[in-house]
Amino acid sequence: MKVGVLALQGDVREHILALNECGASAQAVKTHDEISSIDALVIPGGESTTISKLARSFNLFELISNRILNGMPTYGSCAGLILLANKVEDAIVGQESFGGLDVVARRNAFGRQVDSFEMDLEIKGISSPKFRAIFIRAPWIESVGTKVEVLAQVDGRAVAVRDGHILATSFHPELTGDNRIHRYFLDVVCKEVAKVSA
Repeated sequence: MKVGVLALQGDVREHILALNECGASAQAVKTHDEISSIDALVIPGGESTTISKLARSFNLFELISNRILNGMPTYGSCAGLILLANKVEDAIVGQESFGGLDVVARRNAFGRQVDSFEMDLEIKGISSPKFRAIFIRAPWIESVGTKVEVLAQVDGRAVAVRDGHILATSFHPELTGDNRIHRYFLDVVCKEVAKVSA
């Protein structure tokens, strides 16, 4: 499986390292040809508005959106979750998302940079011990569609979800050295999509 990490802005190198440690063939992608050639996509944490504007500037926005909507396995962390959400609350004027994830996400819901925190989470589908989650200007999910599976919550707010071929987390597993989220994406999400497509 050829996995691309969208390399317009954000934690690109960290995701590539985590994916490769899980046995994937991961690479940075930022051109039309590169994005067209991959089997799965990771949208990293960073600044969601910057990533969406750059995707527009480089004429990649429709390509990425269409590939996601057509079933390409996709994982988004933090800003990536916002960019996958069908609706975003507290978005800046003109902010766009690629869509595909049937949720309403709220930007910076846990507060500003100074409000960043870590906590141990139980995540459905991830074996013990609990996952040490890092939240940095993190969104949360206000509501989910009927087919969206909530994998983890903080104070009753969804912070990890799966919607078929799409996985998203409010937190940054790429910064922890714990690759269980990436392995879940590769071994569960991507493989299930591959079986359906076969």
